[in-house]
Amino acid sequence: MARKNITRNKLPKPDVRQALLITRRNARMARSAHAYVRGNTSKFYEWLDGMESHALPEGPAIWICGDCHTGNLGPVADAEGRVEILIRDLDQTVIGNPAHDLIRLGLSLATAARGSNLPGLTTVHMMEALADGYERAFDEAAGDADIHAGKPEAVRVVMKEAVRRSWRHLAEERIEDLEPTIPLGPRFWPLAKRERREIEALFGKESLAELATVLRGGGEDADVEVLDAAYWVKGCSSLGRLRYAVLLDIDGAAVEGDDLCLIDIKEAAQAAAPRYPRVRMPRDNAERVVEGARHLSPSLGERMRAARLLDRAVVIRELLPQDMKLTIEQLTQDEAMKAARFLALVVGKAHARQMDSGERAAWLAELRRNRSKTLDAPGWLWKSILELVSSHAVGYLEHCRRYATEGGIK
Repeated sequence: MARKNITRNKLPKPDVRQALLITRRNARMARSAHAYVRGNTSKFYEWLDGMESHALPEGPAIWICGDCHTGNLGPVADAEGRVEILIRDLDQTVIGNPAHDLIRLGLSLATAARGSNLPGLTTVHMMEALADGYERAFDEAAGDADIHAGKPEAVRVVMKEAVRRSWRHLAEERIEDLEPTIPLGPRFWPLAKRERREIEALFGKESLAELATVLRGGGEDADVEVLDAAYWVKGCSSLGRLRYAVLLDIDGAAVEGDDLCLIDIKEAAQAAAPRYPRVRMPRDNAERVVEGARHLSPSLGERMRAARLLDRAVVIRELLPQDMKLTIEQLTQDEAMKAARFLALVVGKAHARQMDSGERAAWLAELRRNRSKTLDAPGWLWKSILELVSSHAVGYLEHCRRYATEGGIK
């Protein structure tokens, strides 16, 4: 089938991808301090490793996101098309300390505030709003109607767009066309023959074919055919791992929106996030990611499967038109407060649904301890944000210096 895209001869061959992807990742992380924070999970856990023992409270042993920055939250649809804001990237998920997610989200928001040239006092109030939103998820007496009524504009805009999107929007955004092919170019690179063969074999398995047919309403016995596939240049911290876009046809005919299915295949690497000792988690990294998703974001978890491809663990999920990334870049003071409170509530609910009433009450009591007269937020949260903002600012500038030396940015 002819492609309306860049000729293959001008695109990277599979054997030279890795170096190009690492260069691209460095470039993306150098765009802003907030981009550096989002793309450098390991920096966060290096800081955590250097902390004194018991500097942070030990919350209940639950599944946590492990990389809870603003870019990893956004609209997610369930199999029936219902949409809500959830954690949408679970690469780092482990059974661990929920305090880590709260701190990581606070760091992301504080860095966004600095990038928006907001005064330091605004960051102080953001951390108070963060604590308030998170705690409400565990307080049976607290309502969250006022938080939903005061959603930040970025959330309102993305939710409004998400609920009206159709397959046409997904196709035009992801593959830039309604034709049943994936256009090669800057975002999609050609596959090696072995990659193509293994992807086709993957969807010949009943368990994975069912992922596409059941969610698309095709029935368990519907035929699944791989129409096209390409290497997907996507993400930031995950650049350099296996990532593929696969276009499937359900039951033939390739009728627009009814029979086409866009699949994301992503390599699952070992998590940098520390897990609690003596807890049982799947050893396979893909199974770990899927299990974490089922606990933290059930609407997403039900659309994911673990598999093996090219001898590596991969997570497979169908992309729905309503799945979108939440972008919070430029904030006003009012929007900063709303964003901190609302997103913390989202994370808090993902944590709270895994706890019984006793665990929720005990964790809430811990969160409300050791408040000062000048800060209505946990002291350990504020101290952590101060240290992390400082260390990431230095790390960002050093990253830019090294990358500029290599000739990557002008």
